[in-house]
Amino acid sequence: MEMFHGTGVAMVTPFDAQGQVDYAGLENLINYLIDGGVNYLVSLGTTGESATLSKDEKNKVWAFTAEKVNKRVNLVAGIGGNNTLEVVKEVKEFDNTGYDAILSASPHYNKPIQEGIYQHYKAIAEAAPLPIILYNVPGRTGSNMSAETTVRLAHDFKNIIAIKEASGNFEQFNQIMRDKPADFLFISGDDPVTLPMMAMGAVGVISVVGNALPKQFSGMISTCMTGNFKAAHKAHYQLIEFTRLMFVEGSPGGVKTALKQLGVCGDTLRLPLVQVSESTAAKIGAELKMITSN
Repeated sequence: MEMFHGTGVAMVTPFDAQGQVDYAGLENLINYLIDGGVNYLVSLGTTGESATLSKDEKNKVWAFTAEKVNKRVNLVAGIGGNNTLEVVKEVKEFDNTGYDAILSASPHYNKPIQEGIYQHYKAIAEAAPLPIILYNVPGRTGSNMSAETTVRLAHDFKNIIAIKEASGNFEQFNQIMRDKPADFLFISGDDPVTLPMMAMGAVGVISVVGNALPKQFSGMISTCMTGNFKAAHKAHYQLIEFTRLMFVEGSPGGVKTALKQLGVCGDTLRLPLVQVSESTAAKIGAELKMITSN
């Protein structure tokens, strides 16, 4: 599973001024990220505003993305939800042409107990035609997938190959790293703490910031992968303020603002998300100027 080592990017979904999917912008983004040196892409994860896309829109975006990527990098589809039967149905019906894995977030809103989370992923794993990457992001889902549940799933299902961990809980990270199968991948899902997570044994990141700064971010990750964390410190510290600005008024509003300023695609979001304030946009612009001029 070395295909999921390094820098993955959870791509935004560009929209035009009328709120429709901007396929020209999406193609620009795909090429920008691949040219920037990322290792793999995630289509329609949380950052892709998947919750606001219809089933038909999702299918078209997945197909378009696979066509334009054309196997230049590995590709992951975000398929999740809080209705297990519906997720299983979507996984079974998914046209996986060009895709290498499915990223599935732990159920949101329902706040299941750990056994419920385990049974949810069990049902997905038994139906999935591709390997599964778990995604724990309690700040969005309202419930945490414990280290014990993660490790149990990793041991019980060979097609559950990794976890994108975004709990921010280093005690939990320690337990996963200690108890997981040797070939189960631990992936950062939280840009600001990716460097220390990699020092613990994470194999890389699925990044938001990487949408805007693929060259800079993937360069830092590549340096971490050599074990030279001291050399990665400069890039890590240079990106701290920019990373903070990406989330200060919600994601992906910040990174879409940066992408517009870089001329990659527009910054339109679908409600209930809205664009960042003018003051935050100005700060993002100043940080971009400083980072890209170095």
